[in-house]
Amino acid sequence: MQKEPTSAEAHIATIAGSFERELHKLKVADGKAANLRKRATAYRGKLFTKDTAKGLLDLSVERLSVLQDKLYAHNQYGMLICLQAMDAAGKDGAVKHILSGLNPQGVRVTSFKQPSSEELDHDFLWRHYRALPARGEIGIFNRSHYENVLISRVHPEIVLRENLPSINSIADVTKEFWAERLHMIRQFENIVVGSGTLVVKFFLHVSKEEQCKRLLDRIDDPSKNWKFSVGDVQERAYWDDYLDAYEEAISATSTADSPWYVIPADDKWYARVAMATIIHSHMDSLNLSYPTLSPQQTSALRKARKELLR
Repeated sequence: MQKEPTSAEAHIATIAGSFERELHKLKVADGKAANLRKRATAYRGKLFTKDTAKGLLDLSVERLSVLQDKLYAHNQYGMLICLQAMDAAGKDGAVKHILSGLNPQGVRVTSFKQPSSEELDHDFLWRHYRALPARGEIGIFNRSHYENVLISRVHPEIVLRENLPSINSIADVTKEFWAERLHMIRQFENIVVGSGTLVVKFFLHVSKEEQCKRLLDRIDDPSKNWKFSVGDVQERAYWDDYLDAYEEAISATSTADSPWYVIPADDKWYARVAMATIIHSHMDSLNLSYPTLSPQQTSALRKARKELLR
């Protein structure tokens, strides 16, 4: 018999419903500008506190575990979660906390670094195709195909390494080039969605001030020294350029079938619970169920049960 929820659990469940409606505001509608500079980087709501958020995160993780099991058994859909952010925005921590209750056999996390010589000998989407989740799996791109219109846009000399026939100098990397590349990304995601993969994309929106605090913490805390990279500090000089690149990329590629969510990330606890709740909501929309057995299969189960009880 299913146990009755405690008053605390009932309260969390009530908040969860209201929270899902609130999170709709974080979604970038198809055809609308992302307006990143006008969006909050910190949680300003009054729906719950940091302590309440922990209960909601635990609830979301528990629900995701159930849905993951159904996703695998159903074996018709996959799920791709794309994470993008400025440095030190909390992507790794979000992955760790949100997926803590999932079966690792059904989750594949891919972090895309500088492309290899083999990858550069193919089109820019090739390595991302290869990392897509199979049916029944959850795939996470920790940095994704969007790096090809973000860091490459801020540092266009990177494009020259691709040895493209039409690109002989940085002067050839025009606005039209980026518009075409964004169009290709949108087509790529349309193909992925059309093949049965649910796509959800998150931009962890951290302020420059909060990023500075986190980078200093990595320097001052010996246990976090390994996380620090001098390159992170150097890239801060391009903050506005990156924000412009994100603005255009998100605005051009957020669709009803593969939406972008701009997550206020100054408060890590809020970012994690927001993402977990959104992921659960999208997975739940698939109406997943365990496979129904045929009469013959059911009969075989009964016979097997009798055999085991002899």
